[in-house]
Amino acid sequence: MKSTMIRRAGLASAALTLTLGLAACGGSDDSDEPAASEPTTSEESSGADDMGDSDMMGAFGPGCSAIPSEGAGSLDGMAEEPVATAASNNPLLTTLVSAVTEAGLVDTLNSEESLTVFAPTDDAFAEIPQDQLDALLADKEQLTTVLTHHVVAGELGPDEIAGEHETLAGDMITVEGSDEDFTVGDASVICGNVPTANAKVYVIDAVLMP
Repeated sequence: MKSTMIRRAGLASAALTLTLGLAACGGSDDSDEPAASEPTTSEESSGADDMGDSDMMGAFGPGCSAIPSEGAGSLDGMAEEPVATAASNNPLLTTLVSAVTEAGLVDTLNSEESLTVFAPTDDAFAEIPQDQLDALLADKEQLTTVLTHHVVAGELGPDEIAGEHETLAGDMITVEGSDEDFTVGDASVICGNVPTANAKVYVIDAVLMP
């Protein structure tokens, strides 16, 4: 919305400039009109480019470089799908997606209107000893609790993510930081503000335990 407001302000300013220019040159011949209209075209193009750059820069963090630049797993591709489906296309989140599938949460997450998901990477799950991870994956109730501990109602942007939030597991998590540097408990956000059709995703480097 901010990008749209900036673009509209730029267009309004360009229109005012053109109107004043035509009023000042009311007695000039037609050959002067193209010169007056060229800055307007240039400013409109610049506004469109700026909006596109802003959209592309919405996600932040060093881990974003591992996300594909095109295709279903890209930022644009993920933005078109609900969160569980979008995560399944992200090469950083294959273990998380397997866990969500095992817990039977795919439809639940996809059907919610607005969520924020803290998504541990494959490397984060790899830090859990294999026997403990196998036990967690085999215990559907505990697995559901752990996974919903990573999910908060509402789509929270970088300007509102810091603070205490109630999770879908019914407990609290605390996010600290500002700008593009955030931690969630012992985890760091390595790629934040990733859009999906019904959620914002913050990729983290550790699994959060309730």
